[in-house]
Amino acid sequence: MNKEFRKPKERTDVIYGVRAVIEAIKADRDINKILILKGMNKDLFLELKETLKGKHYPLQFVPTQKLDALTTGNHQGVVAFISPIEYLDVESFIDQKIEKGEKVSILVLDRITDVRNFGAVARTAECMGVDALLVGASGNAMVNADAIKTSAGALNRIKVCRSENVKNALFYMQQSGIRIVACTEKSKIPLNEVNLRGSVAIVMGSEENGITQDIINLADISARIPMKGEIGSLNVSVASGMVLYEKHRQELG
Repeated sequence: MNKEFRKPKERTDVIYGVRAVIEAIKADRDINKILILKGMNKDLFLELKETLKGKHYPLQFVPTQKLDALTTGNHQGVVAFISPIEYLDVESFIDQKIEKGEKVSILVLDRITDVRNFGAVARTAECMGVDALLVGASGNAMVNADAIKTSAGALNRIKVCRSENVKNALFYMQQSGIRIVACTEKSKIPLNEVNLRGSVAIVMGSEENGITQDIINLADISARIPMKGEIGSLNVSVASGMVLYEKHRQELG
């Protein structure tokens, strides 16, 4: 018996077609990433390019096979991934907290690309009372269904800010009285000797390259997790949990 042919199930986190994506951009929808066909029809591309002026959505130029695998519809050379959450502007978020006289606790994720690690970090951050996560507009894992599932729903509860330039966002935090603590194994200062009380932005870097050197240089202080074993680094979600618990422990004392 021949198996019944079934079309691939349409994804619910993408929109496709030039007009649909243009309208989503004009409506300021929260878009994780836009995929554009290499060598896309010139007239269509120019219209899309004009709409993208002043926007900071991550763009990626891909072959048609990539787009065809995402939708069975007529994508016209463009597919956009819609975020299931609303990203906040980090400067506005900080200003609102300061105006209320509240302390600010932010976890900054520098190029964390694994979706499940990202979700696990978000879960721990919400449990430890972090006010918001900050991620870059590109080079980071997307907030998608897998991330939300791994976070056990925490990504629907914790605020997530997105910045085109994380270094500039950190500088704004410093100017607002928030201390920047970069967590890196390169530091000589044990984490337990660093004051994590009050308004603090803790920066965690990728497992492959760690925190960008520019961000380490900008930080008010760097710190390392003291370890006894021979392996030099921890999974970023585990490391984040240890750092955030240390902040929580200090504030309880």
